[in-house]
Amino acid sequence: MSSENNTKDKPVKPRWRRWALDIVLVLAVIFGMHLWQTRNLPTGPAPVLQGVLLDGEETSLNDYRGKPVLVHFWATWCPICRTEEDSIDSLAEDYQVLTVASNSGEAAEIRKYLTDNGLSFPVLMDESGIKGVEWGVRGVPSSFIVDANGQIRHAAVGYTTELGLRFRMWLAGF
Repeated sequence: MSSENNTKDKPVKPRWRRWALDIVLVLAVIFGMHLWQTRNLPTGPAPVLQGVLLDGEETSLNDYRGKPVLVHFWATWCPICRTEEDSIDSLAEDYQVLTVASNSGEAAEIRKYLTDNGLSFPVLMDESGIKGVEWGVRGVPSSFIVDANGQIRHAAVGYTTELGLRFRMWLAGF
């Protein structure tokens, strides 16, 4: 009987308040991880990025000026990259996208990978990983959204949803 009295005397917090607190804590942890992962990535003017695409065409990030562009570093051996490659391919249908295949082998191997997986986004090879180093990339996938003026507006490391990328590309258009 005394235990019943004790529970009746204590106010019970509504369940939604506990859930709200849990959600806020999870979001704070995710935001903190994002800040930690992107702490060494460049901001401001985008570093130089140029080379030959898999199709043999010379390209430079300067060729993409005038509209936002997604610069996406990835690798054929990366399991997280595989989970988002369809999103990157879909995004490339509506926006400017330049991907960089880091340490993924020779051109023939990357072409085969793209063909086998039904992907058509443009790919700049980075066999040695030096382009990634110049951009501060320490892990793949890493994504940068560069605005029409060549300024990095958003950077992310790890999995990013297509919706999140589309929203950031839209924001970079302003």
